[in-house]
Amino acid sequence: MDNILEQIAHIQMLDQLLITFLLVIPIILIARTVVAGTKYSPILIIVIFGLLMGLALVKGNVATPGIEELPIVIMMSKVTVTALIASFFVGGQEIKKILTKQELSGDDSVFLCEDEILLGTKNTQFVFIIRAFFILMGIEGVKRLLLGFDPGDPLSQFYPIIAYVGLAGAVILIDPKAVVKNKSAYIRKGVLEIIAIIGILLLSAWIAAIVKPVIALPQIFFAMMISAALGAILSEWKFGPTLRALLFAGIPVVLGANFIVGGSLMLDAFAITGMKAVMAYGLFGQIFWMFGGLALLIWAAKVNHVRNLGPGMAGALSHSGLTGACTAGDFGDEASSRAPIMINIPFFGHIFVFSILAASASKGYLLIGWVAPLVAVGLGLTLWSLRILRRSGGEKSKEVNGLMVFSFGFQIVAVFGSFLMLALSGMGINDAAMATSAAISHFGLFAAVQGGMFGAEAALMIPVIFAMPFLIHPFVFGLFGKAVENEGKMPPKVVLALAVIGTVGVLYALLFA
Repeated sequence: MDNILEQIAHIQMLDQLLITFLLVIPIILIARTVVAGTKYSPILIIVIFGLLMGLALVKGNVATPGIEELPIVIMMSKVTVTALIASFFVGGQEIKKILTKQELSGDDSVFLCEDEILLGTKNTQFVFIIRAFFILMGIEGVKRLLLGFDPGDPLSQFYPIIAYVGLAGAVILIDPKAVVKNKSAYIRKGVLEIIAIIGILLLSAWIAAIVKPVIALPQIFFAMMISAALGAILSEWKFGPTLRALLFAGIPVVLGANFIVGGSLMLDAFAITGMKAVMAYGLFGQIFWMFGGLALLIWAAKVNHVRNLGPGMAGALSHSGLTGACTAGDFGDEASSRAPIMINIPFFGHIFVFSILAASASKGYLLIGWVAPLVAVGLGLTLWSLRILRRSGGEKSKEVNGLMVFSFGFQIVAVFGSFLMLALSGMGINDAAMATSAAISHFGLFAAVQGGMFGAEAALMIPVIFAMPFLIHPFVFGLFGKAVENEGKMPPKVVLALAVIGTVGVLYALLFA
């Protein structure tokens, strides 16, 4: 009987793989269909359908809050670092090109198929989405086999098959309709990129473990440093299928899985003591920081164009949704090429972010004596960046330089300013970490909280807390979509009005929620 039950468990695990695929991939495809023919990003629809899917699983008695019955969905929601490594690598390439004024030849090794296989999704894009799913799953399986896993992990005996199926799909899924000059070299590039990503994950985890007794810096910090440095060294690397797939669909896959988990927890979250204040700041903080930053760029810096606004705010907030939209090309080629730079630049300042927050987490309260001066420095850098941008005169190199300073300075203000305001309002450090991560959709903080930096309860609740502010994203992506349709320009008065609403909402969250 035990043998029969074990065989059934193995068969059910294969069912889990299929169920996860059928839950996550259609969300992305539906999102692309909904926005087909418009300039809007599908990330917004991924949010809505992901949350609704998670809620439907619970209300339909298919799963319980947290969807522990679907462990592979949970696993796929935790591959944030893997999805970001591709963006960090490209950011390193772009920074090297800017600093050395290096001009690289175009990539003519691959010509993607432009035929639509589904409404809003071209043939090669469809393959990228499926391939990104298998890449993330396979790499995560290998990582957990090599680094180990918790004794009670429900997937513990299944990681070999997860790794095998994932890597097999990652290698063979090449669009046959794409024109590839050298197919064997292209496939080898994809395999080398997978090996490199696994190596970065292992090395960053190893370094994080070594420095943990001194300072509990999260793995994502070291992964960023290593991958960005590798990108700078290999600045002439032409992307293989792995990087292409992750840049296009890596973040949407992670967000889709994460929002399914968050949707399953949505109803229970409101009943937890203290969560209303956390979610209120997350919701209104999203409006405050996003549209406050946009208002500065539009009104003070006079650079009202989506090529500046998209990458600038994606970098300034380490914003997961805008990061995914920019790297996927939803805001145009200029925004797509600038985004990796702006995403990487603030992470160099994360030695301050994560060191101070790690020390604060270990003590159980915010180290205000360190945080307050950093907020002042961030404000100074932000003002300086606005001056650079205002004098750029549309010159692209000056715009990029100004956006780099803005991304760095405003990131410090948004992160530490949030923690400082929440600490002064009486919120604990762990709840403040969730609220801040949600308020600016900050991928780095999200990964750190998800990894347990701020305790087990915060790690459990972060999917739903992180997801809730995405309900504000009809305004965010709506205005960005309008900007793309309006020759790249946003309506300044609408942005300013939303910034004021966000300011009032944040005051409410801090004083009354």
